[in-house]
Amino acid sequence: MGDIENDAAGQAEAEAGEDIPEIELIIKASTIDGRRKGACLFCQEYFMDLYLLAELKTIALKITTVDMLKPPPDFRSNFDSTPPPILIDAGVAVLENEKIERHIMKAVPGGHNLFVQDKEVAGIIENVYSKFKKMLIKKDELSKNSLVSQLTKISQHLQGKANRFLTGDTMCCFDCELMPKLQHIRVAGKHFAEFEIPSSLEALWRYMGQMYTLDAFTTSCPADQDILSHYKMQQGTKMSRREELETPTYTNSVPGPQ
Repeated sequence: MGDIENDAAGQAEAEAGEDIPEIELIIKASTIDGRRKGACLFCQEYFMDLYLLAELKTIALKITTVDMLKPPPDFRSNFDSTPPPILIDAGVAVLENEKIERHIMKAVPGGHNLFVQDKEVAGIIENVYSKFKKMLIKKDELSKNSLVSQLTKISQHLQGKANRFLTGDTMCCFDCELMPKLQHIRVAGKHFAEFEIPSSLEALWRYMGQMYTLDAFTTSCPADQDILSHYKMQQGTKMSRREELETPTYTNSVPGPQ
């Protein structure tokens, strides 16, 4: 297993002798090199949640990647066949996504502040990923238009509220859930279905542009190549040797004003 970026703020506090708990999050490694961050949506979502808490210095965060194509013996013996994400708090492993989410909300210091109740936001982001997956399969105008319709609802919500984020001017669990999906839609949608998020969705692009400036997103974001590899494996294909040897790239540009 490999350790990657620890949050600098959380580490500094720990080194200064402050009594803050260390939370370890085990995430899936890249399916290309087995070391860097992989393209698991839930892994990135919880990485972002915990990173925000580490920035607030309520926890120290340790991130460990595991190559699930060749899991090390200690991982297999400790967790059997359970795939990441896995959260470890005070030596206790929390498995399964719903339990991890509940643990962050109820047991991790400061975590309850991330979990805002907002039925409107929950509703408009709920189906965006399933519509994207349907579009990847069908690649027709109907499925593309359905996805654009859902993205338009999100953009209209952001425009109407005039907030920096989905529920206000601070990030919450919904942002940590949505933005990794938007990145997958952007990178994989263009590659596999020639789909691009319309530049006319200005509020959505402003939101994405802002997220691209935040450490919580950029530190947790997988490379474009790892996102593509993730979907190629789902389709039963593999990256070419040339693609695997490419220097990792991270798409983060936004269109100019319309």
